[in-house]
This record gives sequence, structure tokens and C-alpha cells, in this order.
Amino acid sequence: MDNPKHFECSIADGIATVALSRPDRKNPLTFDSYAELRDWFRDLRDADDIKAVIFAPNGGNFSSGGDVHDIIGPLTKMSMKELLTFTRMTGDLVKNMIGCGTPVIAAVDGISAGAGAIIAMASDLRIATPEAKTAFLFNRVGLAGCDMGACAILPRIIGQGRAAELLYMGRSMTADEGLSWGYFNRVVPADDLLTTAGDMARRIADGPNFANMMTKTMLAQEWSMSLDQAIEAEAQAQAICMQGQDFHRAYHAFVARETPVFEGN
Repeated sequence: MDNPKHFECSIADGIATVALSRPDRKNPLTFDSYAELRDWFRDLRDADDIKAVIFAPNGGNFSSGGDVHDIIGPLTKMSMKELLTFTRMTGDLVKNMIGCGTPVIAAVDGISAGAGAIIAMASDLRIATPEAKTAFLFNRVGLAGCDMGACAILPRIIGQGRAAELLYMGRSMTADEGLSWGYFNRVVPADDLLTTAGDMARRIADGPNFANMMTKTMLAQEWSMSLDQAIEAEAQAQAICMQGQDFHRAYHAFVARETPVFEGN
């Protein structure tokens, strides 16, 4: 994976930590960072050295969403074709996050708004600080709440009625609400946020990575399946995993009363 130019990224021991830049402006997204994040998550599918991703805050905030001056202003001057190119590009970021095959943990502190909230929503797991404020505020700028998959994904996480409230009103969801609604997996003090995310990422990275990829794939694909289709798809997926060496490693470790060491194949 090449070093990105428009967001921060560090990789250590199989875990990539990603964060948006410009903490002085609450880490807004720009055309360049959108496109580079889209491409980075697309390429992640072939990056065997990365087992888990932490999408981290920067300077006490996660992301304020699309930059008012660098994105919102220029959008008001674009043609319909140019606008559709942009909205498809932002949607591709979500599709690539979901399709990258690598579990993503969002560590949310402070402001998580607009497209910033979407990035956290598209992650597999979400941890927050008590100060986290999540807002899908598209209607507050005159746009529909159906942005970057929000109307499909958010109701599956917190339920239709709660999602409708956030998308129609654009109000902030508190960390406590997010925890009780199932949006956040945990709420921890700010000083513990990255440690907690790191511990979760380490546990995932030390696990059976091929099987984790299969789990992530099936979680996404089964949205549009009937129950019969899902059960059959899972039967095929599990049979594939049973041919892997990690399955055999786990069995032999159990017999020997040892902890299995997975190698992702």
C-alpha cells in the first residue's frame, strides 16, 4: 500500500490506523481525500499484510464531513453529470469499505458528522467516547438523508424509526443513545479510546483472517438474500473455510491443549 497524501495512515503488526487530516477544522473531507480513501480501501482487498483497520479521530474529533469551502461550495456550481460523478465516488468509498475484506473499527471522538458519520456507519465495529456526537445532517444543508447508503445501512444498525428520526431531523445522536441503540459497541473514556480499539483490532488481527474476510463478505451479501439463500451461502462459505489450514491448526491446538496460532490460510 502506497503512503497516502491526503489522509494519515500508519501500519504496524498487521493493523492499519487511518485518520483524516486538518484537526484544526475537525478533519473535513475534500475531493482528494474522498478519492484517495476510496482507492485505499479498494486496494486493501489485496493487501495481505493488513489484518484490521482502525479509523481514528484526530485532535479530539472524528470528522466534520464534507468541507464547506472545498466541497459544498463547488458542488453548487456543478452540472448534473458532474454531481452524479461526485455522489457515485462517495458511494464507492462505502462500497469499498464494505467490500475490502478487512474488518474496520471506527474509534469515534467528538464530531462525527455528515460523511464522517457515514464512514463510522460503514465500519464493522464502532467505539466512542462520551463526547462523541454523531449527526447525519444532510437535510440541514437542503439534501436528502439518503446519502452514501445511509437509508440502507443505518436502519439495519439502529432500526427504521430511530434511523428515520436522525435522517429527517439531522440532529446529533449522543454517545449514550448510540450505545443503547446498538450503534456503538462500547463507550469508553477518551484516554482509553485508541487502546480499546487497538485491543479489538489486535484480537481480530490474531484471528483466522481468511475466515474473518468470509464473515465480512457474508454479512454484506446476505442483506439481499432470502433465509434459504443465506443458509446455503453460509454452508458453502463454511465448507471453504473448513478446507483452510487455520481450521486444522485450531483442531490440533485444541487436542494439544494449546492456543492456536492462525496464519490466515
